[in-house]
Amino acid sequence: MLRSYRRLSDVPHLPLLLFWSLFARLHIGGQAIAITFLVAGWTGSYALAGLVSGGLTVGTALAGPVRGRMADTRATDRLMLVCGLVFAGGLATIALLPGRLWWLAVPLAVATGLFQPPASQIGRALWPRITSGPVRDTMYATEATLQELLFIVGPLLAAATVGLAGAPFAVALMAGISLAGSIGFAMALRRAGLHRVPERGDTGPEVGRRRSLMAQRPLLLIALVSLLLVGGLGAVDLVIVAWARELGTPGLAGGVAAVWAAGSAIGGLVAGGLIGTPRLTRRAFAAAAGLAVLVPLLPPALSLPSPWLVAPAFFTAGLAIAPTVAAAMTRLGELAPEHRRAEAFGWLTTATTTGVSLSAPLAGWLIDTGGPASGVAGATVMALAAALLTFGVPRAAPRGVDVA
Repeated sequence: MLRSYRRLSDVPHLPLLLFWSLFARLHIGGQAIAITFLVAGWTGSYALAGLVSGGLTVGTALAGPVRGRMADTRATDRLMLVCGLVFAGGLATIALLPGRLWWLAVPLAVATGLFQPPASQIGRALWPRITSGPVRDTMYATEATLQELLFIVGPLLAAATVGLAGAPFAVALMAGISLAGSIGFAMALRRAGLHRVPERGDTGPEVGRRRSLMAQRPLLLIALVSLLLVGGLGAVDLVIVAWARELGTPGLAGGVAAVWAAGSAIGGLVAGGLIGTPRLTRRAFAAAAGLAVLVPLLPPALSLPSPWLVAPAFFTAGLAIAPTVAAAMTRLGELAPEHRRAEAFGWLTTATTTGVSLSAPLAGWLIDTGGPASGVAGATVMALAAALLTFGVPRAAPRGVDVA
């Protein structure tokens, strides 16, 4: 298993590229928390705070394919720098707004989200250019695992900054991190000589630029799988927060979520060390089964005095998350046309952000009507639907034995 990870360090420039690709995304997990505290402090309303943070999500979803298409056709270092500057400037402007002008934060958030630095699209489209076979599979699994850690570190950093220095400073810090990450990733791309658009020959009419990638059934199915799966995971996050608040211990929500993410990280580390072709369908059904296990352990099915008593179940439920995400990214990287790979991952960004946006109100309604168990049941149905859709995704060319 360790041999697979050692191979990553042998790929020229890969460790530095991976580090800056992830650092350029560190702000994503924390920006919503920082903005929520900022707007709630201005208005006293969490609904209005959600409107502003949702504006960032909408902008990001709308521009995902566009930024990906730009990464396929333009120098990626310049793209990262321009997007990083505009995005950081937008966040800084929101942080400096006077409270009485809070309503300006809504259009500013949408416009800022349009320039979310495309570090994930560029990085995920880059890995197949510099890796292949089992090394590429390990690369995607490693990225998915470290992404889970970002979802822990980012929110904790934002929350701690709010407590120590206030919400405006926290938003400004997220702006600074995004800018630093964008500059660092741009410099790493240039240093590795991978910032230029690769030359390509005739791509044929079937993958011409005028035809949407979502018109290709395999790519559409992977996007839908990601939308449903990530939407279900977002619903579970909401359940954890709601349950902790009902018990009067809202602080435990972060701890339980961290346990869940830790399970995903460990699962990703193990999956990344396996040799063979990752089985997307098998992993997707394992993720759905993990969520199903949680349903009878939550109220009203079972009322426990503390979420910590269910923490082992959350850890187990998380084990298949990062491996499933990694398998989906691997399959997308293999099926997408090489000259439009970043655009394909842009669509994946749109799908995942849309899934979170759509699942939040649904999960909230289920929690209000049937408690946390109903919320997780809804998440399980979404994950199961995602697993069923994977049957329609073509399998990649065999490279040896299949792995879980």
